[in-house]
Amino acid sequence: MRDPQLYDYWAYTDRPPIRWKNGAKLAFWVAPNIEFYELDPPTNPQRKPWARPHPDLRGYAMRDYGNRVGHYRMMEAMDRHGVRGSISLSVAMCQHHPEIIAACAERNWEFFSHGIYNTRYCYGMDEGQERAIIEDALQTVKAATGQTIRGWLAPALTHTERTFDLLAEYGIWYSCDLFQDDQPQPLHVKTGRLISMPYSLEVNDVICYNSYLQSPRHYGEVLKRQFDTLYAEGETSGTVMCIPLHAYLVGHPHRIKAFDEALAYITSHPDVWVTTAAEIAEYYYEHHYELVQADITRKLANL
Repeated sequence: MRDPQLYDYWAYTDRPPIRWKNGAKLAFWVAPNIEFYELDPPTNPQRKPWARPHPDLRGYAMRDYGNRVGHYRMMEAMDRHGVRGSISLSVAMCQHHPEIIAACAERNWEFFSHGIYNTRYCYGMDEGQERAIIEDALQTVKAATGQTIRGWLAPALTHTERTFDLLAEYGIWYSCDLFQDDQPQPLHVKTGRLISMPYSLEVNDVICYNSYLQSPRHYGEVLKRQFDTLYAEGETSGTVMCIPLHAYLVGHPHRIKAFDEALAYITSHPDVWVTTAAEIAEYYYEHHYELVQADITRKLANL
């Protein structure tokens, strides 16, 4: 299948203009990935969780640094600039490290699901298994925080052919699993509604530091350049900027300053809505979803 047909082609130009809350040009959100990586997870034949032979203590401990140290350093930087997180959560963290969950809940951060563990993949799951992880996420986060999960980022970005249909069926508002646009877009689902929420891999600290091998200074400049372009384009129609984070990367002493300075730069601009992904989705459904869907339908009919 050449096209998964999850969404329609919708050119970036000549769209109905979006204006965010209070007329903002850009909706800005930060997505800390708060995760738990098992040392010896169940085997998935399609993917190995660790690059090195078991037991990969180095990889495990490097990621554990994020939960022990980096998360608090990252949280303090966000507090300084009035930025609440939308947490891409390994929901088992609610049992492993409830003190982290409590610290986030006290700050009114949003929780959305990143699966049970980031070392358990959806590849090869049957429908019952996939329903079970969605139901587990909804129930676990509700019990731990009182929040209803509104968003989804599949564990380690792994999916089945039914993932998006199931998310909509369970009342999830948005998915971060697609990276096709700088504005939200309706997705094709069998029942209900689901939108794609802009979530960038290009400015994700995993990609910047581990794949592109950027220095902290370069990473900070990339965040500012990402903002500058989206902010300018938001003059015509509102855009969304997301900074995805991992505390085991951005939370190191030599890296935190670049992130802190980028937050200071972004939040210093007028007409920026500093918010959460759930609040963006809620506003979009109320003010823009129907207009956008009608515009897409009209343009497809005229092809």
